[in-house]
Amino acid sequence: MKNAKEPMLVRIFLVAMLVFASKEGLMSQTKQEQKVRNVVLVHGGFVDGSGWEGVYNALKKSGYAVTVVQEATTSFVDDVATTKRAIAEQNGPAILVGHSYGGAVITEAGNDPKVAGLVYVAAFAPDKGESVSTMIKNCGPGLPIMPPVDGYLFFDKAKFPAFFAGDVSREKAAFMADSQVPWGVNALNGAISAPAWKAKPSWYLLTTEDKMIPPDAQRQMAKRAGAVIVKVKGSHSIYVSHPQAVAAVIEKAAKDALLVAAR
Repeated sequence: MKNAKEPMLVRIFLVAMLVFASKEGLMSQTKQEQKVRNVVLVHGGFVDGSGWEGVYNALKKSGYAVTVVQEATTSFVDDVATTKRAIAEQNGPAILVGHSYGGAVITEAGNDPKVAGLVYVAAFAPDKGESVSTMIKNCGPGLPIMPPVDGYLFFDKAKFPAFFAGDVSREKAAFMADSQVPWGVNALNGAISAPAWKAKPSWYLLTTEDKMIPPDAQRQMAKRAGAVIVKVKGSHSIYVSHPQAVAAVIEKAAKDALLVAAR
């Protein structure tokens, strides 16, 4: 009798293990399906999309499809349109990421149905009717931005490293200063019609050593948006100096955005 029972017990054990394994596999598959796999990166003023290279590489290594938007930064309307074209190309939901002025762009463009969540990286997060021009007043006096010429702004090259890229290598900061992209006044004056953070989950990477957008101003914007705040010690160019830290916040958003939205 004992020998007859043993095969039966073995079969029961095997069936139980198969059921357990199938449940584990289903749960794992569900988690994978809930994860957003696309990321769209939007740069700020005075720079271009190449600064995202370190973040891009980190995200690609983790298996994400990453698109870097190249804005002209001459007109807010045009920059939003350029970003929306990049969103339209995504195969499924996307996390929309903005640095500095790029935060204003994603606040408007993020209303696109494909956008599952927003990530602000030391960025402006305006409310309805606000623009970067109105919000930059909260950054305090003394930003070494040169007077506009033909409707475009430049940053004082000599002061660029200290203000914009304090924790970037001297050589890299000098290159960023010398390769500035003219920032159109019309881009700064573009007002938000409907802030996407009111309807979409958001995350905010707050840079504690920022001399462009003071940490207190970042904190106020992040709290108003109801964003998950992640503090990182670094300069305004955190996406260049600490790409892994930035990528970690984006990956957190990609894993949680659909779950948060479903609540």
